[in-house]
Amino acid sequence: QLQASGGGLVQAGGSLRLSCAASGRTFSSGTVGWFRQAPGKEREFVVAIRRNDGRNYYSDSVKGRFTISRDNAKNTVYLQMNSPKPEDTAVYYCAAGWSIILSSISYPASYDYWGQGTQVTVSS
Repeated sequence: QLQASGGGLVQAGGSLRLSCAASGRTFSSGTVGWFRQAPGKEREFVVAIRRNDGRNYYSDSVKGRFTISRDNAKNTVYLQMNSPKPEDTAVYYCAAGWSIILSSISYPASYDYWGQGTQVTVSS
């Protein structure tokens, strides 16, 4: 199971940190991603952290502003959101998978487990 938390209301230019805690299976051997979904829009890839190559993959829309990190001891993945913009407003979901190839990392269907989502609202 995945538990996402940390969402809330933040001013544009501020910062917010989301957490995704896993129970039952360790994150350390898989890929963990963050997606978001705004009202009336499809679920969108934000970032993923991949165990296979030790690299992080960001969407162009958040590159340079958001940072993903992993704490294996706590089995938790974090999304640090710096300088958020109003267009970052969405429900944010964390997801995990253990056999995701690199070319499929941005597709929601590639992930096996999903958290319940946490709302992030960025005010201008």
